[in-house]
Amino acid sequence: MADTPTIEISAHDLPLHCPMPNAPLWCQHPRVFLDVMQTGEAVCPYCSTRYVFKGDAPIGHH
Repeated sequence: MADTPTIEISAHDLPLHCPMPNAPLWCQHPRVFLDVMQTGEAVCPYCSTRYVFKGDAPIGHH
């Protein structure tokens, strides 16, 4: 889907959940936690937003 957003996140955004805290009210859905540390990316099962991890992994994460 060309209109599905991709959001770059960093260690500061962990633990990652969608929707993000700054998401507008109109695009809210039930909160789901996503694991981006396994493959470097994750897709929300509700809204299909793709999250890509950039930067150094926090200590203790691989």
